[in-house]
Amino acid sequence: MTKRKCVLVGCGFFSAYHLTAWQRLANRVELVALCDLDRARAQALADRFGIQAVHTDLDQLLATQRIDFVDIATSPASHRAIVDICARHGVPAIVQKPIATSWDDANAMVETMDRAGVPLMVHENFRFQSAVKHAGDLVRDGAIGEPTFARFTFRTGYDIYAGQPYLAQLERFVLLDLGIHVLDVARFFLGEVASVYCQTQSIRPGLAGEDTATVLLRHVSGAVSIVDRSYQGHHQPDVFPQMLVEIEGRDAALRVNTNYLVVVTDRTGRQKTSVVAPEGFGPTSDRWLPTQDSVVSIQRHWLDCLDHNRVPATSGADNLKTLALVEAAYASAAANSPVVPSAPTASMVQS
Repeated sequence: MTKRKCVLVGCGFFSAYHLTAWQRLANRVELVALCDLDRARAQALADRFGIQAVHTDLDQLLATQRIDFVDIATSPASHRAIVDICARHGVPAIVQKPIATSWDDANAMVETMDRAGVPLMVHENFRFQSAVKHAGDLVRDGAIGEPTFARFTFRTGYDIYAGQPYLAQLERFVLLDLGIHVLDVARFFLGEVASVYCQTQSIRPGLAGEDTATVLLRHVSGAVSIVDRSYQGHHQPDVFPQMLVEIEGRDAALRVNTNYLVVVTDRTGRQKTSVVAPEGFGPTSDRWLPTQDSVVSIQRHWLDCLDHNRVPATSGADNLKTLALVEAAYASAAANSPVVPSAPTASMVQS
């Protein structure tokens, strides 16, 4: 199998998770270079992961070397300009979530890559968590019948600001940073959304934006779901970064509990249980292990899609539908009333 040549752009907090995943997929990927405006930061990461080349100019790099795809792990405000460079050189790209800080930028990025005829995937890894993915397979296989209600919960008091202090300065915070993950999982299980009603809170002192949001969704199918996330939770044990899921269907109910326990309960009370933990999970494992495992899973999915010319599950076009829910949630919270999410344009659907 020919290895695909990859450049990672952005050497901040989360880039190490990308690089660790690419190393686990080393039989399929060659990390050619790191690229960052801060050369010293890029060099430090390159030394850590044994990568030979460091660059500060992606445009020049793509003009002088054959690169099969670019992995973008920079801050959201920079995504559009970097994707424009990739499109200009006809190079596929993965981009970290959120795809952009505005709807106009996100839409433009999808259209630009569509016109260039190259794939764009958003690194939306929550639906690739081991237990979540398994539960999704069960629901789609009819294990609970037609879904009617669901709750997706991600509440934590973990000090997320220690590794990413800039989060405290975001005027649009938990909905765009964390909420987009959980809203994507809601779509993954229950499909598209007809209306959104949202309430937000800013509980931690000194934040520029909201750190807690509760969203009620009515899906096109008729199912209703609650998406509940907070960076100010106090429940113990705090299982960050695990997400808890409960879904009721016409025939049975399903839960994704702590430590990756998936339970299906039918109407007679009979249960089928399975533990779908990430590889290496145990009493002393790193709490970030489920995140790392999901990053490996989504990056493997990207390679599979490139190999077989398939559209990624979290393509740019698909992710616009999730971003539309974020925008609708902010609009709903501001108006204190339900909002109908914006429909994707024709170009979004085609890409």
